[in-house]
Amino acid sequence: MPGKIREILHHPHPVLRQIASPVEEEKIKLPEFQQLLADMEETMLKKDGAGLAAPQIGVSEKIIVIAGRDKKQMFLINPKITRRSWAKVIGEEGCLSVIDSRGHIIYGKVERHKHITCQYFDKQGKKKRVQADEQLSRVIQHEIDHLEGILFIDRLIV
Repeated sequence: MPGKIREILHHPHPVLRQIASPVEEEKIKLPEFQQLLADMEETMLKKDGAGLAAPQIGVSEKIIVIAGRDKKQMFLINPKITRRSWAKVIGEEGCLSVIDSRGHIIYGKVERHKHITCQYFDKQGKKKRVQADEQLSRVIQHEIDHLEGILFIDRLIV
């Protein structure tokens, strides 16, 4: 099913500061939910994002899509980080929801855990686990922050 591009909310929209609600497992296979996932994927791809969290399009639910290789996106529903490395790395981040007065994305340096393990449900409702490092680890942590009402600008290293 083709997705449609949704409007991205920008800081300081109040939905971006809410803690998102978990998705009920039986809801995952519903056509309306699958349409939401398709819309999130299309929006992220058209806006050239590395990832997108549902609150960024005004849906306060624990849903993330992450850009993958070969048009194979990762959908993480109710993601939860279960392990974090002691080691951390500093890297540059930007966000589709944090823009300047001209509409350009603002970037800044953020410290994140180098390695994480994350449990989630995929778009078919199967329980999954991913061990991530480097860029994938950073993107997952950034997007999960959105589900907790946290923006990367809250974590900037100055």
